[in-house]
Amino acid sequence: MVINKNFKKVLVVLGGTSGERAVSLESGKACIKAIKKMGYKVSTFDPKKKNLNLINKKNTDVIFNALHGKDGEDGVAQCYFEYLGIPYTHSGVISSYNAMNKIISKKIFIKNRIRTPKFFSIQKFEYNKNLIQKIITRKKINFPIVVKPINEGSSLGVKICKNKEKLFASINYLFGKYDELIFEEYIGGQEVQVAVINGKPVGAIELIPRRLFYDYKAKYTKKANTKHIMPARLSKKKYNEVLNIAKKTHKVLNCRGVTRSDFKFYKNNFYLLELNTQPGMTSLSLVPEIALYKGLTFEDLIKKILLDASINR
Repeated sequence: MVINKNFKKVLVVLGGTSGERAVSLESGKACIKAIKKMGYKVSTFDPKKKNLNLINKKNTDVIFNALHGKDGEDGVAQCYFEYLGIPYTHSGVISSYNAMNKIISKKIFIKNRIRTPKFFSIQKFEYNKNLIQKIITRKKINFPIVVKPINEGSSLGVKICKNKEKLFASINYLFGKYDELIFEEYIGGQEVQVAVINGKPVGAIELIPRRLFYDYKAKYTKKANTKHIMPARLSKKKYNEVLNIAKKTHKVLNCRGVTRSDFKFYKNNFYLLELNTQPGMTSLSLVPEIALYKGLTFEDLIKKILLDASINR
């Protein structure tokens, strides 16, 4: 079902209960302002306060999904929207789940010959130090090693471990909060991120974090002073290459609306770290910055996302 272009009532779903609630509220606030400017009637819904199945269908023509993290971008909220039969923005149930799950998404990348760092995963019940050491040796993964939850966003829970002592301390800490972890080869080089809107790559931005890596604080606090370089400092050939990889990734994951793909450029190769189906829309967020460089205002960007809304995504 495709959206009726004459819709008037937009429900912005924001907040939620994930560790990214604050980011979602800020993204939602910016989106509400833009949607109101376009002349639509806007209402809001916070799943932390009420269950999503209580959304009023009669007062909602379109749902703008401004949720981030668990239950917002992993297919859960999307299941509710499909059940309610209300057109909604961003990716659908399966693509959201697959993109959010770092193990599944990496397997899809590899199947489609998209270069990604070497990795393995371990569940809490099977963890022991000898097993970790054997896998690291067998897969020839050198330190530093990145350890993180399999389904968090905004770099929550990410640890970069320079030695075994830090590695096992990080594992013990993270298994106190999560049931499964992914271990990944650390890739140096340039941080490059690409925005794709409705299947078309828009541009690539380069990031120079003042911190160890582009973590939660680097993404969402001005004090972190992360340097943004738009467009990314790449040759024309390499710039087009990373745009095409992002476009391909968006397609193979069957994504809709807007996505942001995060890369490292190292020794003349791009390594895809992950694809985000619900990229931030805050004042420091990258997708609006990339879009603006290409002549799209924030309102233009939000309208493109809105007009792509549908069900059965």
